[in-house]
Amino acid sequence: MSRWSLYTWTRDGRSLRRALPTLTVLAALLTTSAGVAAGAAGAVERDVLGSGGLTQIELSSFEGDASVRPLTTSALRDAGQVSGVRQVVADYPSVLYAEEDGTYDLAAHTLTPGDDLPAVKGKVPAASEGLGRDQVVLPATAQGTDFAPLLGRTVAFGYTKATGVASGTTQIIKLKVIALYDPSWQADGPDVAYVSEDTAALLAAARAGQTPETFRAREGARSAVVLVGHQKQVAAVTESLQRDGFSASPVSDRVRNLPGLFGLADLAMRVGVLVLAVGAVALGVVRAADSTRARVGQFAVLRILGSGRPELRRILLGEAMLSGGAAGVLGVVVGTCASVGLAGPLSDLLGLPIARTDALPGPAWVAAALLMPAVGLAAGTLLGSREVLRRDPYLTARAHS
Repeated sequence: MSRWSLYTWTRDGRSLRRALPTLTVLAALLTTSAGVAAGAAGAVERDVLGSGGLTQIELSSFEGDASVRPLTTSALRDAGQVSGVRQVVADYPSVLYAEEDGTYDLAAHTLTPGDDLPAVKGKVPAASEGLGRDQVVLPATAQGTDFAPLLGRTVAFGYTKATGVASGTTQIIKLKVIALYDPSWQADGPDVAYVSEDTAALLAAARAGQTPETFRAREGARSAVVLVGHQKQVAAVTESLQRDGFSASPVSDRVRNLPGLFGLADLAMRVGVLVLAVGAVALGVVRAADSTRARVGQFAVLRILGSGRPELRRILLGEAMLSGGAAGVLGVVVGTCASVGLAGPLSDLLGLPIARTDALPGPAWVAAALLMPAVGLAAGTLLGSREVLRRDPYLTARAHS
């Protein structure tokens, strides 16, 4: 870089310093997108895939769809016998409502290995253990009821047992509240009570007016989670299940293709690289042409005094590198602060805890935001300054005298 570059860049308002604001905005947008995408991806990997999602397959049952195998007792048994499968846990949705105190009614679901409940009080059993038949996990609050006083107690809940068409009676089931989870976690919807598979089947069967054995054999589960031994077996097990007529999909595929802000941020990050590169080059061409035209008389005098075109190019390239470098640094700082500041709102939007450190952009994207403005602006400067620097310095100096 020419020693004159720093002098002209700081002192001359016509220098390539004018490209600094635009490049800073582009670099900041790229860094923010990279940080947001990194935060979302990190939360998914840690809290969903890292908790077992990489080895899970989800089975679904669609009512009235003859092409999809219903998740009956025999079907789930067949799924469990597929090579590589360690465990199959079925979900039987139903309803629990207040029997003693309160006026709540809670949707009841099986606590499956795919449910990584964020416990606020008590302890949720590990996926390998599961809940006992007399245990339940409740949201900390629901429908105006605070369940904290019930923690550790055996509580009577009501459920419906059908006795005929559109008729039924209330039955009582006593369950021990062993843990409370954050009610903002709503993977199965709001106000959900999580119970064991057997308890969920009992409640769903009673609602249908059947015994649990008959309900499981005829109606079947709404969905199920299949655990395999290793993530490398997921593809083969999924394919085998699909051949057997199941609606099967790896949990990792479903989560890694999250819609909304995660997908938009990832797309914006990739588009941002292209926009920053093209924008830096285009800005370099325009700004270099404008800058050299505005200072053509000054450059002509320098050439008469012995500075060749290569020396003038080095001055311009130095200005471009200073402008691009400063824009990259400022853009990374501003973009990083913005992405870290968005960690909280992003957590609320995705329903996953995202720490501030999760929202830091990756090293590759930081490097791109730092280097691309300078490289692109320098390339554009070489193209934009060619015409003006070719002019005869004596004629130019006479014209500006």
